[in-house]
Amino acid sequence: MMDIELAELRNWFGFGVAGNFAGHLEQAGEAADFVNVADPTGSEGPAPKGIFPWYAPGSDSFLGEFPLSHDTITLPASDTPLNLQIEPEVGLACRVVWRGDTVASLEPFALGAFNDCSIRRPNAPKISHKKNWGPASKGVARQFFDISDLTPDGPTATLRLVCYLHGADGRQHEYGVDSPLLGYSYYGEVLLDWITERLANQKGSPETPLEDVGALMVAAGHPEHVLIGIGATRYTALGESTYLSPGDEAIVRVYDTASEAASELRQTVSGS
Repeated sequence: MMDIELAELRNWFGFGVAGNFAGHLEQAGEAADFVNVADPTGSEGPAPKGIFPWYAPGSDSFLGEFPLSHDTITLPASDTPLNLQIEPEVGLACRVVWRGDTVASLEPFALGAFNDCSIRRPNAPKISHKKNWGPASKGVARQFFDISDLTPDGPTATLRLVCYLHGADGRQHEYGVDSPLLGYSYYGEVLLDWITERLANQKGSPETPLEDVGALMVAAGHPEHVLIGIGATRYTALGESTYLSPGDEAIVRVYDTASEAASELRQTVSGS
């Protein structure tokens, strides 16, 4: 295991992968957002829909707000009810290999529990508008698995991802379906190659919720590291229908079925 310090993460670029686990977008009510997004790679099978930014260090937009916390999710200020959901994900730490202004490759070195917490905002123009509303709007575990081999028969083959909600009733409820990491639609080198291609070629448009993440990384000064949320798993029936309230505790765990090792994230939801 290795420590992931928040001070260090302030210099990393953060982005996510949309639609990388079958059924999640439909459960989250967001499948319609991607009606105008085609798979540009022409791949067979359920390819992800695209990539989206959630933190761009140095940006003068809302993306420049550092959103990560180990222990807190802060509800955004609002005069109307907001529907916030845990997004249980694997956070993948990678070194970035640059070739001029193009990302040549991504070199993974660690992974752990990540909460890509989201506001369900129908008709939001971009995915990023649902992702970063200021400090403590995202969660990352304190410790990651020290892993660089993502091959199907490698050390991540025995890892699983699960999510719980400890609510006002004092009970712990399963919020996300307990899932193997190999259950992602794209994983390992297939995923990394696809992300690299998207960083080079995804430009975004007014008709889609996607943005030019590669250009944002260049504008951020060619960061040497990235934290990638590789996609949220499916919700349980409770997770699909239950939004977060002040005092709730969100628990996201990546755990090894072959040992007692676990990357765990516990966050308490607080008011703004």
